[in-house]
Amino acid sequence: MMAGLLFLATLFAAAWFAFPWYAQQLVDRALEGKPFRVTVSGIGLPSTSGIGFRSLQAVFTTPPDECNEEATTYSLSLTNGKIAWRLVNHSPELLPRRVDLAISLMTDSLSVIPDPRQFTYADRNAVITSTFEITRASPFDLSIKPLSATYPVNGAVATREKLRLEGINYNVKLGAATQWQQPLDTLRVTKLSSDGQPAPVGNFRALFGSKRDPFNPCTLTLSDCSIELFEWMASTERIDYNLKAKQTNFTLNLAKIPLNALPGLNQGKNKTPFATGRVSGSIPIEFRDSTILVRNAMVIAENGTTAIFYDKEKKPFLSLDMAAIKGGGELLKNLNATVTMNSKDKTLSGLALRDLSATLFGGKITSTPVSFDPKNKGAFFIVKLNDIKLLERMRLLGNFKGNLKGGISGTIPLSITGNSLAIKNGSLRSGGGGSVTIIPPEKQQTPAQRMFGQKSAEATYSFSEPELQFSRSTDGKATINFSLKSLQQKNSSGEMSLTSLKGRLSLWQNPLNRDLVTLTDFSTGLLDGTIALQHLDYDMAKKEGETTLQINHILIQKLLDLQGSKKIYATGHIKGDIPVKIKNEAFEIIDGKLTSEQNGQIIYATSPEERTAANPALRITYEALSNMLYAQLLSSINMSADGKSLMTIQLKGTNPDFQRGRPVELNLSVEQNLGDLMRSLSISSDIEQSISEKAVKKKP
Repeated sequence: MMAGLLFLATLFAAAWFAFPWYAQQLVDRALEGKPFRVTVSGIGLPSTSGIGFRSLQAVFTTPPDECNEEATTYSLSLTNGKIAWRLVNHSPELLPRRVDLAISLMTDSLSVIPDPRQFTYADRNAVITSTFEITRASPFDLSIKPLSATYPVNGAVATREKLRLEGINYNVKLGAATQWQQPLDTLRVTKLSSDGQPAPVGNFRALFGSKRDPFNPCTLTLSDCSIELFEWMASTERIDYNLKAKQTNFTLNLAKIPLNALPGLNQGKNKTPFATGRVSGSIPIEFRDSTILVRNAMVIAENGTTAIFYDKEKKPFLSLDMAAIKGGGELLKNLNATVTMNSKDKTLSGLALRDLSATLFGGKITSTPVSFDPKNKGAFFIVKLNDIKLLERMRLLGNFKGNLKGGISGTIPLSITGNSLAIKNGSLRSGGGGSVTIIPPEKQQTPAQRMFGQKSAEATYSFSEPELQFSRSTDGKATINFSLKSLQQKNSSGEMSLTSLKGRLSLWQNPLNRDLVTLTDFSTGLLDGTIALQHLDYDMAKKEGETTLQINHILIQKLLDLQGSKKIYATGHIKGDIPVKIKNEAFEIIDGKLTSEQNGQIIYATSPEERTAANPALRITYEALSNMLYAQLLSSINMSADGKSLMTIQLKGTNPDFQRGRPVELNLSVEQNLGDLMRSLSISSDIEQSISEKAVKKKP
């Protein structure tokens, strides 16, 4: 008897020690003929409560059904795990008729990979618990019935090609009492990224259960869904996904969300917000196989919703009204787009966007088809704008006020390489225009100025038909070719009109000095002639630059009219070069030269009373200039940074009505604060005064 017991004990001990070597054979024998296979390695010695393992691989196949025409094989992998068991419910009998046994599978990592590889799933520190009912009809007649299975998913990750879902949370609860149907529970996905870059959507939440509609057995339903889109909260009551047709359609609703919740506009507690107000909208989405269709989406901004722009001193100078206005329409409506996920050999090979169009601020925006290839990470497409009502939405603030109108049209060719954006030969134009009034900031006034209510002079600039051609390289260098049909400046002293302005701006070209702006090939029509400059490098930080203005074919009479001259009439045109230095918003001219382009006539008109009252020398000057046919008109000009200037005029010619046409030479010098004179447009009076003074000095 004792020998038998010792033999059994020895046999049991040998079996216990040898278990890791023959455990795989036991598993294979137990699963023989079953539709799945399990491979286990690194098995430890069992205890009364469990057994550990280093690796466990399971492979099983789900056959085709009415919802899925293709069989799918799943590979389940677990590492550094433990299988534990414990009795949950049993009677105190030595051999109870019923025992409830709980088996828990704990593992450091769990992964699931299907074939075809639609996705991969991974979880850390996973715990799966199952309970079984073991009943005994006789000592050798046992039956095992599964009762429940639970798996609390916490922080799992799922990937599909470049798409990655992180922070998946869901409580799996299956049981015989519910016919092994998963009850409704909240599914959460914290983050979504594409090719390693955070996607603009996240924090997805929905109620999901496995019970299906018997009339639509292939439909999975998500309810009470919400998601953050660009940090905006979007929601939909229900998403029905048809497994067989691989399609769904639903509408994402955007609640009234603060505009400054958008990335880049969220300034926290900043006292200079870039956006105010709230927006709402709806985005109808249809997903069909591998294609996403957006149809007639819209975004509406409530009254008071604006974007605000600031200068370097953080003072607002421009705002953009986002709300619906008369003639301008809603912010965005009729948005349509088709996104196709391209695949090759059952793997994602890229995305294609086509049929993109929308109504933006009452105008039309469209795009050419574009493909995003994850291999070369590049894309090219052209955005087209047609009559976007943007100008009338702009409001000038601070020292500016104005009235803008007209639609904007054009094309913007975009190239995307990695995280870099480039634009080549983009163009924007408008048939409208408007006016901008610049109000100089108030300066400290003298008592006399305060007494008489004198204020800084305002200047209003009216422009029409602006047009831009622009390019931007991937390293940020930009060029802008600009043109205006007309630009008119008006202040309390007069007005000046420029026509056919055009030029070229180069920005951020010098990596060592990002504040350097270069203006080239600038020209404008003025007084029947032109003013041009070939090159100007202006340092915005230092507020300094240097260039030469080229004056060509300026009509002398129009220049005199502009200055308010009442006594001088002249024919002919002038030309010349004016070197200009700019520093701290002040101008300096060094040795500027002007000359007449051809012979002309000058008439200095005087009344009989003036000629009678004049002294003999002044009377001679009046007579010489009464009908002077000049052959040479030369002028030089110098101006210091404080505005003090010296202008000399040399005039040579004849007067056929004066002393039988003998040669006349007249030299004038005008000393004034040219900065003040230019602002007041009153230089002609000083010329007239200089003529009188010159004549007095030439008394016979």
